Amino acid sequence: MALEIERRFLVRGEDWRPLVCWQAQLRQGYLAAASEGLTLRVRSDGQEGAWLTLKYPAGGIARAEFEYAIPPADAQALLARCGEALSKWRHGLDLPGGDWVLDVFEADNAPLVIAEVELASADDPVLIPPWCAVEITGVGAFSNAALARRPFATWSAAEREPWLRSGLSAALPGEDCSS
Repeated sequence: MALEIERRFLVRGEDWRPLVCWQAQLRQGYLAAASEGLTLRVRSDGQEGAWLTLKYPAGGIARAEFEYAIPPADAQALLARCGEALSKWRHGLDLPGGDWVLDVFEADNAPLVIAEVELASADDPVLIPPWCAVEITGVGAFSNAALARRPFATWSAAEREPWLRSGLSAALPGEDCSS
């Protein structure tokens, strides 16, 4: 069993782009997502990569993670059965202090851009880049499972506004977030 220990941040601006060393378009759906944090996810990169992942809380910011490669055709069949799904572009970043990825969400979760850093332990020091606007580690509404169930575009203006004010600089369609 692997442990996933990560910190997550809402991203503002485009200053992260020069740090990209790879990218993949991902579609992921949830076969199960319980309120106590257990998730069963299927993910596909639309090419050769497909995975089935089970996660559950393991204390603090750690989650137990069981991830298995599966045939792409199986992933497509499972994704067709998922009522809750999302799509995003994942970018691997060349940054020190952990494994950094950045997700640019599509469709009803645009304009969200979320950076994650995987750590060896929860108390590892992290040099947080200036384009990380606000930490959202542990904010359940921003988990991928929650965003698949309730996309950002469906949040009320009162729910979105504090996050937009806190530094998320991309504008929602039809909204001006520059003030």
